[in-house]
Amino acid sequence: MKVIVCGAGQVGWQIARHLSGEGNEVTVVDKNPDLVARATDTLDVRGVTGFASYPDVLASAGAKDTDMLVAATYSDEVNMVTCQVAHSVFKVPRKIARLRAQNYLDGFFSNLFSRENLPIDVVISPEREVAEAALRRLATPQAFDAQSFIDGRATLIGLLLEDDCPVLNTTLRQLTELFSTLNAIVVGVRREGTLFVPDADDQLFPGDQIYVFTDSRDVPRTLEIFGKQVRKQERVVILGGGNVGLAVARALETRTHVRARMIELKREVAERAADALERTVVLNGNGLDPEVLREAGISRADAILAVTDDDKVNILASVRGKAAGCPLAICLVNDSSFIPLMEPLGIDAHIDPRATTVSSILRHVRHGQVRGVYSVGDAEAEVIEARVLSTSPIAGRAIREIEFPEGARLGALLKDGELVKPDSATRIDEGDIVVIFAMSAEVPEVERLLQVSVDFF
Repeated sequence: MKVIVCGAGQVGWQIARHLSGEGNEVTVVDKNPDLVARATDTLDVRGVTGFASYPDVLASAGAKDTDMLVAATYSDEVNMVTCQVAHSVFKVPRKIARLRAQNYLDGFFSNLFSRENLPIDVVISPEREVAEAALRRLATPQAFDAQSFIDGRATLIGLLLEDDCPVLNTTLRQLTELFSTLNAIVVGVRREGTLFVPDADDQLFPGDQIYVFTDSRDVPRTLEIFGKQVRKQERVVILGGGNVGLAVARALETRTHVRARMIELKREVAERAADALERTVVLNGNGLDPEVLREAGISRADAILAVTDDDKVNILASVRGKAAGCPLAICLVNDSSFIPLMEPLGIDAHIDPRATTVSSILRHVRHGQVRGVYSVGDAEAEVIEARVLSTSPIAGRAIREIEFPEGARLGALLKDGELVKPDSATRIDEGDIVVIFAMSAEVPEVERLLQVSVDFF
């Protein structure tokens, strides 16, 4: 597949990295020659320097015979115009755009993006993706990562195993036998900084970070088995009243048992948030000021969620919140170099906007009947959700008969409308929905197992 990625920043670079690593022919376009050089020096991609919305620049990038264009520059308007030019001049069949401004995404203007108006096939909103990620973190506060699949029926949770975990030094095979009625499977383990897919005879040790697939109804029981106390989030302090903070507060207001307070430094932003919210108390002040945090009730809060546009403020406010007695701190971190500081500083979970945006875009560039993609860690692994078609190589075969790569594991299976715990005897049939955890190097082979053949069309 030929793909043009417009924008060579962190998101564009990650998209190019994924797609080029899977054997696609990728061209990166950016007005900054240094960013283009970084992409061409570190990735197997072609680079073009120039404004992505200029027709001659897209022509130089090979738009006339491109299968897909991903517009991920820093400018919403450039992304929209780029998609329009790609459609009108070059007839590019599939166009994806990243749009930040919420005005473009208002439901009243939902017909703006169509073949007759602005021909954008898929619109990705980083703010909305981050807000949803924040809500997932609040829903599973004991997990450092959480993502739902199969329309919310299955959940991938990341857990840090501590010394008091009751199932330490137990093999995964024994875990399955001990908890035979629990629909949960350990699909990944990060030990001493290295992520791998475990086999049935692997044990779990203190300090391991594990990824577990579970029936969403079994999440509380799964947490308890791995030594995590289940706590309700009833009081939440939100730092930052921008698009992300506002979206989270609105969602929390629909949960009658949750009371939220928001802190926003800029007066005009605080006033806008106060007008938009009904039950949330909005404070205009500095979230790093102990007095302001005290006024927000930080010592009685169940969680602090720091989602300003300043990483350092988010990190320091999270640390101050924990020091004041708040048991859970979640912060937004744009700069990945800060991520190793999370554990030493006692911050329970972080949200990486780049990773959430990359996952959203990848969801729409996969082959076959892929329904969702989630990037794990620093693009170390991916979780792929797909519908099995009659021509897929795995259709009509038992799991023991399928040659899954060593670095891949089936984590969830929806069969005839029921979520089942897959074992070696489980047969995968046409129409089933599978969710597979795969190390990045194994993604092409997993896609081959899911991909339809030409005669299907």
